[in-house]
Amino acid sequence: MRYASVTGRLAGLGSEKWAVHTRARQMRKAGTEIIELTIGEPDIPTPQDMIDVADKAMRAGRTGYSNGRGEPGVLAALAAKYGERTGRPITSENVLCFPGTQTALSVVMLGLAEDGDEVITGDPLYATYDGVIRATGATRVSVPLHPEKGFRMQAADLEKVITPKARVLLLNTPHNPTGAMLNERELAEIGEVCRKHNLWIVSDEVYELLVFDGKFTSPLDLPDLAERTVVVSSISKSHAAPGFRSGWCVGPKEFTQRLLPLSESMLFGVQPFIADMTAYALGRPSAVAAAMRENYLRRAERISERLDGVAGIVSKVPQAGMFILADIRSTGLSGDEFAMRLLEEEHVAVMPGESFGDNLSGYLRLSLSVADDKIDAACAGIIRLASRLQPRKYA
Repeated sequence: MRYASVTGRLAGLGSEKWAVHTRARQMRKAGTEIIELTIGEPDIPTPQDMIDVADKAMRAGRTGYSNGRGEPGVLAALAAKYGERTGRPITSENVLCFPGTQTALSVVMLGLAEDGDEVITGDPLYATYDGVIRATGATRVSVPLHPEKGFRMQAADLEKVITPKARVLLLNTPHNPTGAMLNERELAEIGEVCRKHNLWIVSDEVYELLVFDGKFTSPLDLPDLAERTVVVSSISKSHAAPGFRSGWCVGPKEFTQRLLPLSESMLFGVQPFIADMTAYALGRPSAVAAAMRENYLRRAERISERLDGVAGIVSKVPQAGMFILADIRSTGLSGDEFAMRLLEEEHVAVMPGESFGDNLSGYLRLSLSVADDKIDAACAGIIRLASRLQPRKYA
């Protein structure tokens, strides 16, 4: 039988990147105790008042069809959020609602890129970006993000990779997997390159409220970049509500008008009771963001204290997010090899850097959303394996 070419373009770009995580779940199901530091799922429960709002809305009959753009309440809440943040008028016409950031990003990219185009990302990059870009028919072009620059994209490096085929720059700030965050000067310099070459900027900002060091700035906040910037985000991380799948995009009115029919062809609206919960959550400060920031920073510092400089490992505290990197290149193994051996020999599951791009080969990504005692046990397992690989120097 014949299949559409998109299935070939996406081959190997789905669950294959999560092979260590999948294997860890299989081992756990078989009875092996596993310390799991693979995925970024908040360990703080969704606030009860948010659940109560959703429950009340369902019981009140808010279970019917919605519209293609989003429920009026959540559209108004998002317009207020971004209007306050940018200091510029933002209305419901600037917003589209989706079931999560991943869906928002997929639809946005389908609206901006197609066969023959190029979409530019940093490398490292979040694991699903390859698939999101290739689904459009476009080609991904990489800007190396260098450790010595804190994994923050540099405008000069961006300029080097731009060709006449370039259409979109996909940014992620704060960044997954590195935890790097672009400052206002860096964004302005990057934006100047994008203006020069007439590029869209798509900014994935799901970690906006999980910043440890510095002030969050979005390209949408910079007036000169507003008309070429589209933000995607959700309540999954900021409000510890990943399972509710509530996300959005914010951009120019013309953009959302052009994108709306595409969105409606895929899904005609989100669940009204979840929209009500989201509007409620966005109308007040997050009840859990501060606690998550405190926990994730403490755990990042804990991991760095235990790993950095031990058995040849390098591990520095990130600026933001819910992950920390460990550079294990001194062991002579790739991140894939080390992560699988770590799982099989020490029963510790982490993500290999190679799942996030060529520029993170020989690294591990560790989730910070596990309890401190498991953090300590995971670090001990990593050190034992690294030491076995370098017995003479690090005995």
